Amino acid sequence: MSARRVLMVCAVVVMSASSALAQGSAPPAMPATPAGDVLRAWLDAYNSADSTRLRAYAQRYEPDVSVAGLMMFRGQTGGYDVRTIERSTPTHLEATLRMRKDPVTVYFVVDVLHDAPLRVRTAGTVIGSGPAPELARIDAAQRAEAIDSLAAKLVRSYVFLDVAQRISDSLRARRARGVYDDDVNEIAFATHLQTELIELGHDKHLGVGYVPFVLPPGPSPTPPPGGPAPARGPAPRPAPAPAPGPMMPPGGPCAFERSAVLDDGVGYVKFNAFMHPDMCANAATEAMTKIANARALIIDLRENRGGTPQMVAYVASYLVSERTHLNDAFERRTGETEQFWTRDDVPGPRFGGRKPIYVLTSARTFSGAEEFAYDLQSLKRATIVGETTAGGAHMTASGRIGDHLLISVPVRRAINPITHTNWEGVGVQPDVKVPSEQALETARRLIGERGR
Repeated sequence: MSARRVLMVCAVVVMSASSALAQGSAPPAMPATPAGDVLRAWLDAYNSADSTRLRAYAQRYEPDVSVAGLMMFRGQTGGYDVRTIERSTPTHLEATLRMRKDPVTVYFVVDVLHDAPLRVRTAGTVIGSGPAPELARIDAAQRAEAIDSLAAKLVRSYVFLDVAQRISDSLRARRARGVYDDDVNEIAFATHLQTELIELGHDKHLGVGYVPFVLPPGPSPTPPPGGPAPARGPAPRPAPAPAPGPMMPPGGPCAFERSAVLDDGVGYVKFNAFMHPDMCANAATEAMTKIANARALIIDLRENRGGTPQMVAYVASYLVSERTHLNDAFERRTGETEQFWTRDDVPGPRFGGRKPIYVLTSARTFSGAEEFAYDLQSLKRATIVGETTAGGAHMTASGRIGDHLLISVPVRRAINPITHTNWEGVGVQPDVKVPSEQALETARRLIGERGR
């Protein structure tokens, strides 16, 4: 029997008490369901801090999950313990988890998507810190208001009007059928809406998220001055969150994890986000200066989840010999197109426009990181090595749809000046396709063969 049929047949929702467990009380029993089995497997693998067990979990349940990301967050959280079971059906589970290192509580959701092979989606949201953070409740009127606000923002600003109208009509129809009636707290409602948007929109930049503070009233999504909002905003979903929490990514706030010239004279730069140059230009300059005199360059974007086109252009400026047109961004609501070019002047020495560049990608490489790879590939300036990327080419802005609910709306679409299209839905296709864990070794081998 399929997971979908199980969900239809077993429609009874088992609700637990939502109040916090008294300190020292026994943990709640894990439901004997497919979703409960997945959460148990996730916790066992994650809490073990054993990369082999985490890899086995990912291969069985969530092939797109980054084991490196899981290991990084495991070191920072110290693991998780189940605090409460909030909602359970055979293929859906909502629970609160408590970090072992810090007094932070996370709302964790498991959905079983397929049973042959077994595939799941997990997502987590920080509720807050302290002994017993409260779950923000939501009633029918508030759910209706949030859906109406979401629908209006989509129709006003989403990159494709026909898609926005279709999504909006479907959400309102589902609300009328009572699809969201069991979502009694804002986190559960946000998670449910997110799942619906994935199904209806197939746009990895479109998302609804929960924030643990009350959002001030604000206007509809509009890009801030100087360009569109970061591609991965405060309400993301592009991929399951392996271990959610207020953690600092490797490389600090600017996400430049490593920059060095290796023992064979090859430069290597790994960074995990394209933060805006207003904040992180100095970090980018420092990283690119270190490898300026290398004989070849490897840029590792396998864990890079995107960021601003301004930083894409800033880093690319070190890799060309002259001012170069990289990308355009078209906004449907205004009809305006913004162009992005490399800079005429950047601090420090450039790597330049002649020496070979290899860009490493994975299935998790997303958004601005995809643009960087796509731009250099289109210019024939770099060889892409690794896996096909996630496929998100839209640029977003955020808007409030509830006290704690934030929507991330794609408001601009990328148009490459060479291909006149983008990578939305298809990803960047590598020139040399290998599993992501083999990409660095493969790039170094290709550089060696080139130098013979």
